[in-house]
Amino acid sequence: MKSLPLLCFALLFGCGVLAQPQTQSLFNGKDLTGWHLDVPAMDKDSSVQSPFFVRDGLLITAGEPQGHLITDSVYRNYRLEIDYRFPSTPGNAGALIHASTPRALYEMFPKSIEVQMMHENAGDFWCIVEDIEVPDMESRRGPPETWGITEGKARRIENLTDGSERPLGDWNTMIIETVDSSVRVWVNGDLVNDGFNSTADRGHIALQAEGSAVEFRKVLLTPIEKLTPQ
Repeated sequence: MKSLPLLCFALLFGCGVLAQPQTQSLFNGKDLTGWHLDVPAMDKDSSVQSPFFVRDGLLITAGEPQGHLITDSVYRNYRLEIDYRFPSTPGNAGALIHASTPRALYEMFPKSIEVQMMHENAGDFWCIVEDIEVPDMESRRGPPETWGITEGKARRIENLTDGSERPLGDWNTMIIETVDSSVRVWVNGDLVNDGFNSTADRGHIALQAEGSAVEFRKVLLTPIEKLTPQ
């Protein structure tokens, strides 16, 4: 007869309790279930169309009016994998992590850490009423006396690489890992940013409509306990 600890282990394993964390798709390919909109222009005019919609299995932002598509759920300690592209002209967009208070900056952006998707700047951090540190802060953010997390401050932290993005119209893969107060980002396999001492370690995830048409075909989230080594 099996000992009680071994029997319990077998039962737990057989029921999948000890299985590896499961990846979930935050986008179902059909509609925006699991997400909600925050688009200030829609507050004032009910005829304004949402900049976010689904077409041919892709999650699309038209770019205007500007705003955010935000997960209903809050997440902590995860790996986020996003496939995105600018289908026609280069432009701006971003993935926001640890998002909380809506419209905390410029009455538009939720309190968060933005991982930039802007063409030729993918992987920059932008501090949006939250902060994060990186090595070589002064060379990548400017003089310390200019740093800040609110309007008019040096909120941009430049990424580590040039040339990590694919040609316009091709798909890019961005991977964002966050564990506790650390955030590590890859674009198409290149490590493009590595931050620590983030002032937030959990929150909603948001995608931006920021003036440019962007297509997303994959938004996958996997719980993790540690970052992938550099």
